[in-house]
Amino acid sequence: MNNVVKEVNSYVHFHGAPSKGKILMVASSPSVSKQTGWPIGFWAAELTHPIRVFQEAGYEVELVSTEGGDLVMDSYSNPNDASGYSAHDVITLGYLQQESFNAMLSTTKKLSEVNPSDYSAIFLVGGQGPMYTFKGNKELEKLFVSFYESGKPSAAVCHSTTLLLEAKKSNGELLVSGKTWTGFADAEEDFADNAVGMKIQPYRIETEARKIKDTTFKVAAPFSSYAIQDGNLITGQQQNSGAAAALLVVEYLSN
Repeated sequence: MNNVVKEVNSYVHFHGAPSKGKILMVASSPSVSKQTGWPIGFWAAELTHPIRVFQEAGYEVELVSTEGGDLVMDSYSNPNDASGYSAHDVITLGYLQQESFNAMLSTTKKLSEVNPSDYSAIFLVGGQGPMYTFKGNKELEKLFVSFYESGKPSAAVCHSTTLLLEAKKSNGELLVSGKTWTGFADAEEDFADNAVGMKIQPYRIETEARKIKDTTFKVAAPFSSYAIQDGNLITGQQQNSGAAAALLVVEYLSN
């Protein structure tokens, strides 16, 4: 049976819907970049913008992390950061005013404490941390594949798509074999590197993805909202694509 591939460049609000279930979101625990020496974690908009879509659609959200405990957002993604890089992100700014959201960031469970049957979908949050904490993480690969093979929406955005470079199905094939998907683009890495005057990431997702046979890796214009659905695999290109990817999850669950 041929997979249906969808691509979206839009964002739609859902209001007033009753509770429909729970969605599992996975973020990186705090780490330190071996490239830059910076403290790294998750990108705020890739958590808050999807949460907004899920909550407005009537879903509860539970956030877990690779190691459990306190999480930290990449500084440039914090709208209160002195750099002003994400000062426009009023959605994240709004969530930061909520005690419940801040409590969510400080009390995450570990991956090992998750029971996939409790959730309707999985959504991997990107940021700089996943390039170290998701890469080669067999426990997370197993969790993500369990959702995928059970037919539940399985989503990843931005640098969290690094997991798909190696994640294998139970038959030993790469999960992305025969799939069309996206992730952080080389052109976006160029922009980021040039902005700070150094190489930020230890490797590039697009470069590595294009080495994989029997898969189609696509990107849109740098930093545009772009997400792809291929079957129940859903991917978003970067931090501006989280809401679009979340919308595809909601649409899949409503069918």
